[in-house]
Amino acid sequence: VVERKFVIIRHRRQKARCKCGGCVRTAPAPAKLIVGGRYSLAFAVAIAVQKYLYHLPLARQERWMAEQGLTATRQTLWDQIDALASHLQPSYKALRLFVLAAPVVGADETTWPMLAGKKKWWAWAVGRPDAIYYVIDASRSHEAAGRALANFGGTVMCDGYSAYRTLLKARKNAGANVFVLAACWAHVRRKYVHCEADYPEAATAIELIGQLFIIEREVQSAEFADDEARSAELLRRRQTDSVAVLDELKQWRTTQRPLKKSSFGRALQYMDGIWLRLKVFVNDPLVPLTNNLLERGMRGPAIGRRNHYGSKSLRGT
Repeated sequence: VVERKFVIIRHRRQKARCKCGGCVRTAPAPAKLIVGGRYSLAFAVAIAVQKYLYHLPLARQERWMAEQGLTATRQTLWDQIDALASHLQPSYKALRLFVLAAPVVGADETTWPMLAGKKKWWAWAVGRPDAIYYVIDASRSHEAAGRALANFGGTVMCDGYSAYRTLLKARKNAGANVFVLAACWAHVRRKYVHCEADYPEAATAIELIGQLFIIEREVQSAEFADDEARSAELLRRRQTDSVAVLDELKQWRTTQRPLKKSSFGRALQYMDGIWLRLKVFVNDPLVPLTNNLLERGMRGPAIGRRNHYGSKSLRGT
């Protein structure tokens, strides 16, 4: 293990003038994130990576640096992150356009503490397999969902949260660009798993949902000439084998009569309420069975809020 160390590099810049004694020119200094600042771009990037990728609060970084011989206040570290955020704004905006250009995206949200006023804000995420865009909003309403999705017109994979349905309805009424809602099978399965210990009959639903995942894995693990051939086979399997599993699951559902307020009853009602959205994947090979991509994508913000406790200001979000 090689100990990290901080180094001050002094640049000697040559100065020249013409024979007349005027027209003095000095060699340009290395580019800095903050003009005239002391710290390099690499220093700012290291602070941001430690905070946002490894969830190390600035106060902890300050103490760590002091142990290694560098005195830098939290305000100084924050100034570096603030300048870096401004520098990255064009990339942040381009990332959003890149994500929303996909035909299918996932969407999810989780709480985000706003320390000024001690209010609960929300971190929204919209993603595709190769990128996720995050935005923090003061609301969890359908308006906030609309701000996160902008004018997206493809398929949105999400859980059963009502804001997405409300947003879709509002856009239809306004004659605006609408999208297709697809629901996540992992959320449905999770509810049956939670109640299986008390209601053994839930095991049937878990087994049938598992068969849907087996069909997907069989296609993904097989070899094909190209992605088009794989998509064609996936669509065929979904419209035959997966449809047969869905029919069996629907038939099983009609035989269940639990108490509505029981955990098993709530699991059945949840599946009933989003049944049409759960079947969207059958006719579109690009739609995944689950929203697990976004579920995993929310781990970073969730770990971060437990370490640096949220944001202190609007700019901090």
